[in-house]
Amino acid sequence: MNNKSLSAILIAFTLLAGCTLPAPSTSAGPTPTPLAFPTSTLFIATSTPDPLTPGVITPSAGTPATSPGGSASICNDPQVTALIDSFKSAILNSNGELLGSLVSPTRGMDVAFFREGATINYDQNHAKFLFVTTFQVDWGPEPGSGAAKRGAFHEVVIPKLKESFNQAYTLQCNELSHGGATYDLKWPYQGEFYSVYFPGTEANGNMDWHNWVIGIEYANGKPYVYALMQFFWEP
Repeated sequence: MNNKSLSAILIAFTLLAGCTLPAPSTSAGPTPTPLAFPTSTLFIATSTPDPLTPGVITPSAGTPATSPGGSASICNDPQVTALIDSFKSAILNSNGELLGSLVSPTRGMDVAFFREGATINYDQNHAKFLFVTTFQVDWGPEPGSGAAKRGAFHEVVIPKLKESFNQAYTLQCNELSHGGATYDLKWPYQGEFYSVYFPGTEANGNMDWHNWVIGIEYANGKPYVYALMQFFWEP
């Protein structure tokens, strides 16, 4: 090997020694976004009402169910008032078998603890166990505070229902009464309903009013509960 060839080899090794491979990148890729599972959330369109003005709202939309007797309204059917009495008895006596028998066999019973919270549907079989199940439900944020409301049906819904049935309430057919509201009360379903309305107390400026609304439909000529939703004063 001549001197020129040896010099060329030495120069090549020197160049290779001075080069380094780039280090692997330590930057992480985008953080995976958790999958958002669909929720059964019911949103009700509202308009701006006169604040704190007592009133009665009669639904202008919706197709009323026809009772077996041919009437265009559930308001004239004694079967319906008997259904509400049975519903009250089931709640006050924690009777799951009775409650399950009152739930619509075709569509179950939608339950909304907050008007803009989650709507949970229970079929007849699941309704039988609502007084004992410990399944934790996310009912949605508390109006005003925004705090999440979680708990089993018998821990969250039942106490409020019992409170309403133990007060001096009035039954109203296809009417949504209130003792003053900061929102527009609307029934989001097409069917008819009865409301269990407590007007509140003068000592509290009637701001402690409360209204549980019970949606009622017929299946095979018999009335059943298909929805349950509460309204109350919200800040």
